[in-house]
Amino acid sequence: MSDVALTAGETIAAARVALARSFAVAALESPELDARILVGHALGLDPAGIVSQGARQLTSAERAAIAALAQRRLAREPVARIVGIKEFWGLPFRLNAETLVPRPETETVVEAALAALGPPLGPRRQSALRIADLGTGSGALLAALLSECPAAFGVGTDLSASAIACARRNVCALGLRERAVFTACDYGAALKGPFDLLVSNPPYICRGDIPTLAPEVSLFDPARALDGGVDGLHGYRTIAADACRLLAPNGLIVVELGAGQAGAVASLFLAAGLAVDNPYSDLSGVARALPARPVS
Repeated sequence: MSDVALTAGETIAAARVALARSFAVAALESPELDARILVGHALGLDPAGIVSQGARQLTSAERAAIAALAQRRLAREPVARIVGIKEFWGLPFRLNAETLVPRPETETVVEAALAALGPPLGPRRQSALRIADLGTGSGALLAALLSECPAAFGVGTDLSASAIACARRNVCALGLRERAVFTACDYGAALKGPFDLLVSNPPYICRGDIPTLAPEVSLFDPARALDGGVDGLHGYRTIAADACRLLAPNGLIVVELGAGQAGAVASLFLAAGLAVDNPYSDLSGVARALPARPVS
């Protein structure tokens, strides 16, 4: 890991270029974007401010602050963890050590659920739906759905009290406090149905594969939110066993899938008495969200 050295007289623009160069040498995925975000975070500037003040020389304290953030990124800490916030479904979510960084592919779960609920002005989207997010983490799935369904009410569960506190802060900040509650339990163990919609992004990485993941994931995401057991399917088994108890007769469940897991999860759901729809693919073409319903 190389150091980022910012010299006296360095401007904001030059610091951004220096960070991007160091990140590129380290083969980070988006060096220019990471540099812009971290410089802006250190200086309290938005993108427009970074450009308009680009010629301003940095103080010694500002150089030190930028260099410290750059070193954290070179140690492969994700930018979202460094700045403490990540956008999901166009909404900002605060993070902590017990929450996953929300990922774009997880938005496929929201897309699949909303497609099943109908168009924005459809009766189900406007009705008092009951939604449960099993393993809510930062609350991203639940908050995204509540933002799209203005009459809905949601419950989020998680084993981690710290994750629940994070999710609660997020829904409050998003103005959803009156329509969301949280409880500490394993998936739906403490819940009583019926729910119109269950969603979940359970841990789905095979335990033995975790050390092979990108350092941004293996070193910084909470292990409990990654570890899906020996075959990656432990969470799906638990969810499948409880789904029919929790779902209303015309309810829907949508779960996120790991790559290549669609067939195995579909089999678990079918065996539990659920009718499985076709999976939804993410932007990379990976089957990422599986909808299912109670057999009528």
